Amino acid sequence: MDPHERMVRLTIPAKAEYITLGRLALTAIARVRPLSQETLSDLKLALTEACTNSVRHAYREGRAGTVEIVYQIEPDRLVVEVADDGQGFQPADFAGGGNGDLSEGGLGIAIIRAVADEVEIDERESGGSRLRFVKFLAE
Repeated sequence: MDPHERMVRLTIPAKAEYITLGRLALTAIARVRPLSQETLSDLKLALTEACTNSVRHAYREGRAGTVEIVYQIEPDRLVVEVADDGQGFQPADFAGGGNGDLSEGGLGIAIIRAVADEVEIDERESGGSRLRFVKFLAE
């Protein structure tokens, strides 16, 4: 099967009220590749945290922007990537568990690390940031 046939791409405005669309898409994907309710809840939480980071931190001073969410369904895993074209960040800020500054909501990265099996955070070459997480699925 072509990898693009297992991929869903969603671009939303970088506004909190649109994050629900990403969660709804994930719920629909769970119908294609059935997930337990616990796994789906964990993934929705991780997705919400990743999108919230982009909405809150990528586009400051009222600058408009978008958040792109890519879902990739594999037989043994679900991969979710959240990216933006905002101001980016220093990946070193998330070293040591990714707690960051808790007064600024830094728990989001720690939550994602707790529910996902793999997490990658980096700055995009074109600008902005990318957070990718993987959840391995039981056959």
